[in-house]
Amino acid sequence: METVYGIKYTKPKVYLLQDTGIGVSEFAARTCYDSFDASENQAVKNLNHCVENDFVEDETNALNEIEDSELLKDLAWTYFHHSILEHANLSFLIKGTSRGVLQEHARHRIQAISVRSTRYTMSGIINAFACSIADENIAPDINFFVDKILSFDMFVTSDAKYNRVEAEGIFAKLKYQLDVLGREEFLKTAVAKSSLDYINGTEPAEIKFKLLQDGKKKRNVGDAFKHIISDNVKVDMVVTFNLRSLKNYFTLRDSGAAFFQIRWLAQEMKKVTPQKYLGLIDKKFNEKEKSEND
Repeated sequence: METVYGIKYTKPKVYLLQDTGIGVSEFAARTCYDSFDASENQAVKNLNHCVENDFVEDETNALNEIEDSELLKDLAWTYFHHSILEHANLSFLIKGTSRGVLQEHARHRIQAISVRSTRYTMSGIINAFACSIADENIAPDINFFVDKILSFDMFVTSDAKYNRVEAEGIFAKLKYQLDVLGREEFLKTAVAKSSLDYINGTEPAEIKFKLLQDGKKKRNVGDAFKHIISDNVKVDMVVTFNLRSLKNYFTLRDSGAAFFQIRWLAQEMKKVTPQKYLGLIDKKFNEKEKSEND
């Protein structure tokens, strides 16, 4: 947890899902220079020999297990020949970063990114509001709605008072939409037809909420309600970078000039990035590694 500009935030969690290894990058580089026999990695020499004779899959497995390459380090730090790094890929699972960071990520052109969709995953928020207006003869129950929203742990901010302001803001936007559409039209938009009877029942709001959550969800419910959430809402995503793009990402985002939330994310991503990659793309790590070997 960190406090920035007077507001408390939680940091994202990052997990490395897969990495393809640096062996293919070295093989690609040696293809450029036809220097396979100069490699300190026997797997590179063996694979080249197999290609010239009979291709053996076991040799590609050995290539993917390479942990170090002097050629790649030389090309990365002396000659700045970075295109060969594009043959290595890493995929990260990111939990609990913000929609604001997602906007920053979109500026990095070469990445594959899959993000938790608000279009399909807003039912909990909408169901909470539907239950808060279940009794048309009573004013909407803002306290039920806010308490339910806060229980979702859906904001990157961790300040209870600030998050209550966020939840109240969501309530106000939904209430505005309710007033414009009218209760009947709003509920048709928000709740699946087969679940509308739950709203009109006599059960307490908490029971109605559980019934809605367990029942059929309104398809694409987020289409009508995306406007209610802010950049402060948490998102989960899987991102895949080639090593050259990851170098660019770390250089720009693990920097004092970067937006603090994406800097936190870059730092967490770097923590789970294996050393064999950091030695090729992270200047501080490379300098530390060289000094330890001198």
